[in-house]
Amino acid sequence: MKFDFRLFLLLLIIPTISACEKQAFDSDPQENPALAGDTLRIETLRKAAVRNGLVPVDDMQSKTDFAKRAIGEKLFASKTLSLNGNISCQDCHLDKFGSADGLPNAIGAGATGEGPARMGSGGQIIPRNVLPLWGRGGPGFDTFFWDGKVQPKNGVVLSQFGSLAPSSDPLVVAVHLPFVELREMIADTPEVRAKLVTEEVSTAEGVFKTLADRVRKAPELGIPLANAYQKPLERLDFEDIGDAVAQFIRHNFRIKRTKLHRFVFENGSITQKELNGGITFYGRGRCASCHNGAYFTDFGFHSIPFPQLGFGKNGFGNDEGRYNVTFNPSDRFLFRTPPLYNATKTSPYGHSGSLLTLEEAIVAHFDPLRLTNFQKMNIQERSNLYRIMKAAPEDTVPTTLTDTEVKELVAFISMLDF
Repeated sequence: MKFDFRLFLLLLIIPTISACEKQAFDSDPQENPALAGDTLRIETLRKAAVRNGLVPVDDMQSKTDFAKRAIGEKLFASKTLSLNGNISCQDCHLDKFGSADGLPNAIGAGATGEGPARMGSGGQIIPRNVLPLWGRGGPGFDTFFWDGKVQPKNGVVLSQFGSLAPSSDPLVVAVHLPFVELREMIADTPEVRAKLVTEEVSTAEGVFKTLADRVRKAPELGIPLANAYQKPLERLDFEDIGDAVAQFIRHNFRIKRTKLHRFVFENGSITQKELNGGITFYGRGRCASCHNGAYFTDFGFHSIPFPQLGFGKNGFGNDEGRYNVTFNPSDRFLFRTPPLYNATKTSPYGHSGSLLTLEEAIVAHFDPLRLTNFQKMNIQERSNLYRIMKAAPEDTVPTTLTDTEVKELVAFISMLDF
């Protein structure tokens, strides 16, 4: 029998072709690289990103001192710096939760464990969602907290310290506050309230002095801190501690190269879904009207109808946001635009952590009633929701988006992960 070599090659090739066809059939076409015919849309997206403030990562780095940030890392993880000695900065800012804590409302003084394990552990609830630390203190990142209670203005750092701010560096000032915040790093007890709840900055200074004394007496903290700042041990103060923690935050949580940076500045790849999402982000989705600049935030304050969860900063299920800082009625229910780096890793979302998915957070911007169960709301909650919705300026509200477009937006925002 004569061997037919052509038939042998055909039989060899057929299974390979079938496997390739099956793979193409099973895969989501939107996950494939953008098509060559999308050249115009690709270049449009690159230009839109730069026009709206995206810069190379090297332009977003701040210089830090190795010795100072090294001791800053130890201080960040030390429970010595809480008045009750039972919580550290690191307890609520963990890598596994994208530098947040994975909870809707933070649980501070007295809690144990990580993430959900902190619930029911006896800790005290802080009525806002933990903000991640990415980019904090980088060039231009100088407005802090959901309500912007620390920010520079006219050459002065505005904060709860008034004219007695401990530093001209907004990040260092911001670092000071958790250590004197009730429920966060000080247990809220009748005894504490009797001694520490005053309107005098000197009360906070007393707490700082106590904590600095502890650091000086702890050889593993005091000696390296004194060496880093080239000061005698007895002259160390809390500003040195705050600066060291700030140095660590600036370095450890600095912005790193993302897929979006590689796409824009290095002609990197992009999938069809990411491309579609990017066009929506800078186009009809109007996301960039607030999420712009190098950090994807305008550092402004806006009203988005996120459902309220928990008792709220103002109590009774109410959080009046920026108003708590300015006491200006027009600032009620306004919150600072959150940056978007590593956003997919920092669930839940919103000032009270009421939304579990990024898809829900996007929907809240244009179709908040989809997320609301009116039958379970009392009249005060409904009244607040109406006021929040009226406070949102029309030019920042996106047009109606389909579920597919929402998923595409999530894909584009995922390009900011690292």
